Amino acid sequence: MAFGKKKKAEEVKEAEGNNNEKIDDPKQTGDNDVRNTLALRRTAKEAKGYLLWIRILSLIALILIMIVAAGYAISYFYSKFGAFTVKIDKYDMVNQGLTLSETPEYDISHAVLNADIIYNLTNISGEDIPVTVDQINGTHNGENYIAYTFYLINSGDDTISYNGEMVIENVTKDVDEAIRVAVYKNGEKTVYGKTKSNGAGKEGDCDETFLSSTKVLQTSTEKFKSKAKDKYTVVIWLEGNDPDCTDAIVGGTIKFGMNFRIAETT
Repeated sequence: MAFGKKKKAEEVKEAEGNNNEKIDDPKQTGDNDVRNTLALRRTAKEAKGYLLWIRILSLIALILIMIVAAGYAISYFYSKFGAFTVKIDKYDMVNQGLTLSETPEYDISHAVLNADIIYNLTNISGEDIPVTVDQINGTHNGENYIAYTFYLINSGDDTISYNGEMVIENVTKDVDEAIRVAVYKNGEKTVYGKTKSNGAGKEGDCDETFLSSTKVLQTSTEKFKSKAKDKYTVVIWLEGNDPDCTDAIVGGTIKFGMNFRIAETT
């Protein structure tokens, strides 16, 4: 019995020794350190990847903001400069005195004039536009038409000749197929429109057809004396009686420009 107890005590002591050896095993401690180090490296790598994704998403958001801002800037530019712009060559203004004005009397020489834009233009008949539409200066838009009167003035000392043209600077959804442009030059009215879609010539309500897909008209004045003034009124509308005035052009936009240049000086 005494021998058995002694043996049992030795076994217990040996087992405790083995446990102590297991706990204090340097190899096992080293393995734990390696695992902890790997875990830390994984965590650092995950954090680095997370930061990279944050930067990528921030960059994408910045690009989207820039795109939206650019679209807004374009819209603002279009709104600011209107659906109809008149320009003269700045060289002609500075050196020959050709100038623009919204009134026959002027204090400041202008190289550019801009008519106010109308949004959501609805088709009308040209017969609905007042016959006195050319009797008001500057912008005088109606409910569904653009009307703008300006003066081209020779403020210089020389007699000159000049050329002018009206062009389509921008158009969407083929809205120009049903557009009409009436130009009053010193009270004389001419209505312009595109040729019929079937190629059968000009529309019945038009006096002239557009010169091309982008050019509406050309005009000129010879022997334009010093202090002389040419008065222009431009009226733009969607002709409801045009067969091309359909739902397909709803939401379309159009922008015109009229440019003048001295052709000859005497």
